[in-house]
Amino acid sequence: MTYCLAAAVDAGLVFAADSRTNAGVDHINTYPKLHPFIWEGDRVLVLLSAGNLATTQSVVSRLQRESDQGGPLREVDHLAQAADYVGQISQQIQQRHRPEGQSAGGVSLEATFIVGGQIGDEPPSLFLVYPQGNYITCSDEQPFLQIGETKYGKPILDRIITRSTSLEDAARCALVSIDSTMRSNLSVGPPLDLMLYRRDSLEHPQALRYKMNSPYFASIRKQWGDGLRRIFDDLPRFDWEKS
Repeated sequence: MTYCLAAAVDAGLVFAADSRTNAGVDHINTYPKLHPFIWEGDRVLVLLSAGNLATTQSVVSRLQRESDQGGPLREVDHLAQAADYVGQISQQIQQRHRPEGQSAGGVSLEATFIVGGQIGDEPPSLFLVYPQGNYITCSDEQPFLQIGETKYGKPILDRIITRSTSLEDAARCALVSIDSTMRSNLSVGPPLDLMLYRRDSLEHPQALRYKMNSPYFASIRKQWGDGLRRIFDDLPRFDWEKS
């Protein structure tokens, strides 16, 4: 299991991902799930991946090989076309490992991706690519996307993230969202990758990596936890408690 999220605010885009992979409690490893594809001055694309590790690694490796030679990600005119291409590759790889009519031994080969970034003068945008190859974009009412273990980290995003949220606040919210998920699901864990892309810059996003004991992330975790405790203690008392 993994957890990745991306938020689209007026100031730009935020991407965040854990890096833990596991095939059971005795086989835990780390693997990056945030992958940038950047041609400065022209386009910035970021890929987040979740699902079967063999599928996601194959998709990312193919995109990286192609990008070294230019490739479709360098050539498409719209980000939606990039999302469509990622979906096509994912489908091809899944079918190659499990031809139609054959079993994969009960193992799911499905993978889900978030494709985000900016191409030229187009506004920055985000797309969620499903295992079947189709995709959706985020809305103004819910300007974020999640893949993997999404349920534990969603409440803070629902309460905080709007289009007018600052890029830095969106990044802090992403860290809190991942921390909330780590507290409830041991299959999600550090190091955490965080990337902030500023609208219309068409330059390398600001990239940060946090371990559990990284001073800034440790401070975020402590202050958030302490703050929740204080707020909880200040909640209104029941009538019988007042007497």
